[in-house]
Amino acid sequence: MRLRNSFGFVLFFFIVACAGGTNGESPSGPLPLAKSNPARVRDTQPITHVVVVIQENRSFDNLFATYPGADGATTGLNYNGKTIRLKKRPLKSNLDLNNSHLAWDVDYDGGKMDGFGLVFVNGRRCVCAYQYVDPTQIAPYWTMAQQYVLADHMFQTQSSGSFTAHQDLIRGDTAINSSESLVDFPSRGPWGCDAPSGTKTTLLTSTGQYLVDKGPFPCLSYATLRDLLDAKSVSWKYYTPSVHVNGGDFWSAFDAIDAVRYGPEWSTNVSTPETKIFSDIKKGSLASVTWIVPDAANSDHPKFSRKDTGPSWVAQVVDAIGESPYWNNTAIFVTWDDWGGWYDHVAPPQLDYNGLGFRVPLLVVSPYAKAGYVSHTQYEFGSILKFIEDNWSLGNLGTTDVRANSLDDVFNFSQTPLPFNPIPAKYSKSYFQHQRPSNQPLDDN
Repeated sequence: MRLRNSFGFVLFFFIVACAGGTNGESPSGPLPLAKSNPARVRDTQPITHVVVVIQENRSFDNLFATYPGADGATTGLNYNGKTIRLKKRPLKSNLDLNNSHLAWDVDYDGGKMDGFGLVFVNGRRCVCAYQYVDPTQIAPYWTMAQQYVLADHMFQTQSSGSFTAHQDLIRGDTAINSSESLVDFPSRGPWGCDAPSGTKTTLLTSTGQYLVDKGPFPCLSYATLRDLLDAKSVSWKYYTPSVHVNGGDFWSAFDAIDAVRYGPEWSTNVSTPETKIFSDIKKGSLASVTWIVPDAANSDHPKFSRKDTGPSWVAQVVDAIGESPYWNNTAIFVTWDDWGGWYDHVAPPQLDYNGLGFRVPLLVVSPYAKAGYVSHTQYEFGSILKFIEDNWSLGNLGTTDVRANSLDDVFNFSQTPLPFNPIPAKYSKSYFQHQRPSNQPLDDN
C-alpha cells in the first residue's frame, strides 16, 4: 500500500509550508529511449570537460510552462477535480512550499498529479503551487534553451528534497543497502559529516515504510562518482559556498562523504567560495568534471531568492566558459535539484520504491549541442553520471547510472562547433564576485 493511503489524512495537516492542456509538441505514448555509447572515450570525442550547474527547487512547468515545442502546461488539476489555471508570477517569491517525500506523495496522488492544492498556509489550504514564472524574469534560461538544448523529461531520481537530490548528482541514489534508502533531510544541520553528534537520517524502504530518524548519521561511506574519477586519474572539483561560514557545509554534497570530508581532497577538490570558478577558468585550471553550487541568494530557491539573480548567476558561469578556450571541448548541464513543491503536470514513471521524482528542467549548453533542440527523452540525474562515465570509460557505480538514458542524443559530435554568443543577463560577473554572502544554507528542506 502506498504512503498516500497510509498517511493521507495526516498529511492534510502535516503539509504546512507555503508562506490541463499541454503547450507545444508533447510526446505521445512511451518516451523515446536514448542510446548511449559505452565505447566513447575522451580520446575519440571532443568533450574533455563537463560542468554541472545546480540550481534549486523549481519544476519544469514552473519555469518552462509556455516554452514553444516543450511539454509544458498552463492549467492543472486540483484534488477536487477542478481545473486550475496557472498564474504567471515573478521569480522572486516569499513562498516556501513543502518538498518532502510525504508532500511528494500527496502531490503525486497515485499518478493523478492533483494533490498540489492540499498545501496549507497559516492553517488554510491554498493553490500557491499552481503558478509559473514570467519568462521575462528568467530570460537567460530561455536564451540558453533557444540557442542550445532544453530537455523536458528530466526527472529527479528520487521523490524527495534537496539532500538526496544533491547526493544523486554525485552518486545516482542514496541506497544504504538492498532495501533501504535515505530520504528527505537529516534531523539536524549541517547535512553531512559536520552534523552534530546524534543527528539521524530518515529511511524509505522497498516495502513503502517511511522511518523517521531511523537511518545512520549522515557521514557516508558509499562510493560516488569521485571514486570512479580518481581511479582513472580524471580531475574533478566541487564549488560551494564557504563551509561553516556561508552554508556550504549544508551544500557541499561531499561533506556527507567520509572519504572526502576527512581526506586530502576536502582541501584540494572542494573549492570555496563558489565564485572561485571564475578565477579558475581564467587561469586555465578548470577540472575535467565540475559541480557548481550557488550561494542561496542566487539559487532560484523561492525562500531565499529575494532578488532575481539566479538566472544571471548561471549566465555568468556559462559566459565565463564560453568566452574561454574551454568552450570548444565542454558540455555544460544546468539542472534544478527538485521540484520545490511547484505544480507539474507530467506523472513521473515509478521505476523503483524511490521514484522517479517530479520533472525539473535541464539545459545543455555546448558547441556540440543540437541548436534549438527540445529533447523529449526520459532522463534522470543518473543520466548526467552516465554521460560522464561513458565519456571517460569509467565503468559505473551500479546505481541509477546503469538504468538511466545517457544524454548522447542531445549532441551532434559531427557538426561544426557552434560559436559562443554571450548570454544577456541583468547582473554582471562583477556583481557576483563582489556580492556579500547570504550566510544561508542553500536549502533547508
